[in-house]
Amino acid sequence: MFTPAGIGMHRKRLLAVAIFSLMAFCYEVVAASQLATERPPIAEPTPTPSVAPSDAPQKASYSSCRVDGPYIAMTFDDGPHPVLTPRLLDVLKARGIKATFFLIGQNAAEYPDIVRRIAAEGHEIGNHTWNHPQLTKLNPAALREEINRTSSTIAEIIGKPLLVMRPPYGATSAYINHWMNREFGMKVILWSVDPLDWKYRNSARVERQILAGAQPGAIILSHDIHATTVAAMPDVFDSLLSKGYKFVTVSELIAMDKPAPQVAQKEPSASPTPR
Repeated sequence: MFTPAGIGMHRKRLLAVAIFSLMAFCYEVVAASQLATERPPIAEPTPTPSVAPSDAPQKASYSSCRVDGPYIAMTFDDGPHPVLTPRLLDVLKARGIKATFFLIGQNAAEYPDIVRRIAAEGHEIGNHTWNHPQLTKLNPAALREEINRTSSTIAEIIGKPLLVMRPPYGATSAYINHWMNREFGMKVILWSVDPLDWKYRNSARVERQILAGAQPGAIILSHDIHATTVAAMPDVFDSLLSKGYKFVTVSELIAMDKPAPQVAQKEPSASPTPR
């Protein structure tokens, strides 16, 4: 049996335990509240790179472009020629026309001052191999040497890489085109107008053929190593200018290229009800 004194002592102990428990509970509540209100540091978000969508599929080669407007590209192969290329540059400069020159590597190495002038006057320079072989007849090592040697030589002269190339004789293949694009970052450029100026050394004929074939988006082939071709150019340029044509480099023309329109597919007609 508990005595009155024992009962009083027991009550005091229970009260002390209750007070201690209440204090512990309050401490936990306060601590939890503080944790809930404290915000951990937030790391700076990593920016997501933005990629501009292309509205036209990338192509490895071009013979012409679909453009809005009377834009054409004049291209000249096989130079530079020590006499004829400067003469052509004078004609272009007098009319404010920009063209694209596909240079033979060994010629560029021989006449670096002309190469520098071509670039300095705003014309584009492209790779036309080192010594004009037919690419489809070369083994991979020889093909790579032709392109590498030419690009590195010209890039050293003008201080920037080449973006376009033209295969001699137009001899190429789908594999070569994609290989040029993938390995060297160059588009393969063919043509839509060929006056055959290398075959027919006749200025009047060169002029007629170019004027007959010119249309918006055309890439026009000529050779600045033939006197008859260079002699035809003043009249060619003046005639095209009078028709409203505007001259751009090949890379500028490619930048304007538009995708071919989608051909709407017709809904299949209903089959007649079998009888």
